[in-house]
Amino acid sequence: MLKYLVLIVSLLSVSACDNTAGQSVLADPSIPSMRTPELSSLGFLNAIYVERDVEKAKLFVDDSMKDILSHYYIAASVQRHVLNLSLTDVEMEVDEVDIDFFRKTTEDVTVIVKIMGLRGGQFWVDDRTLRLNKRKGKWIITEVVPEKRNVNG
Repeated sequence: MLKYLVLIVSLLSVSACDNTAGQSVLADPSIPSMRTPELSSLGFLNAIYVERDVEKAKLFVDDSMKDILSHYYIAASVQRHVLNLSLTDVEMEVDEVDIDFFRKTTEDVTVIVKIMGLRGGQFWVDDRTLRLNKRKGKWIITEVVPEKRNVNG
């Protein structure tokens, strides 16, 4: 009987160790979370504007966007040519998500992120719209939606 008790206790301690290891991987800040469209959008923009790390930004995008980011190579170029908004000292917040209560069945969404920072030394507030697609349980950015321009001036 004691032999079985020791066996059960050792199995429980091994499984507890494995569970702890799994939790530490999930809580690892170097691994981005893409569980929601908001987290993916903020993670991508944070990588470009705050961390200035194009390689990290590639974790949040699909293959066609990865090619574009690779072409521009540095965060300042991505800001200028992909996002059309060069800023420093940036803060961000999700402004709007076109998703409803039935989020679990939705595969495509757009997220509008309000970006605040310095542009040419002056405080600037703007927003950018990102289109995301759910793939294998993760929200991946497929497009930076082009800005609508007023053609009448």
